[in-house]
Amino acid sequence: MKPFKRKIKPAVNKRVLLFLAGFMWLGVGTMLLFLSFSFLNAFRARGSFLFGGIGVIVALIIHHFGFLKIVDKNLGRILPMEGTKCVFSFITWKSYIMIVVMVAMGAILRHSPIPKPYLSILYTGVGLALLLSSIRYLRVLLSEIRKSRST
Repeated sequence: MKPFKRKIKPAVNKRVLLFLAGFMWLGVGTMLLFLSFSFLNAFRARGSFLFGGIGVIVALIIHHFGFLKIVDKNLGRILPMEGTKCVFSFITWKSYIMIVVMVAMGAILRHSPIPKPYLSILYTGVGLALLLSSIRYLRVLLSEIRKSRST
């Protein structure tokens, strides 16, 4: 039974895990930023620059005090890995639960009576924070690729 299990297990090395983590965060961040811009554009909100500026400040706070800690934990778990691991192990199981909760909260907020320009602040904050945090994954990935080429 074990040989069959190994055949169907989608195993990859840590560079692929770093790539997946970085591009997942980058993709979700980009999607949230597009939603935020569409909120502001659809309502032609006066003060769009104000909403966007507040969103950028929120993003820097979320990035520095929240997401960088998560990225560092994930990197601390991925980098020591030897050999191949399951492709889904680029984040922990607890993080998958958190993702489901965040997606549900996003759907609830999008359909709530809260004015979209105000939601754009949150979407800009989280989206830009994800995008900024993805840079750390991608920087580490590039350094891992350089390391493997030099050895």
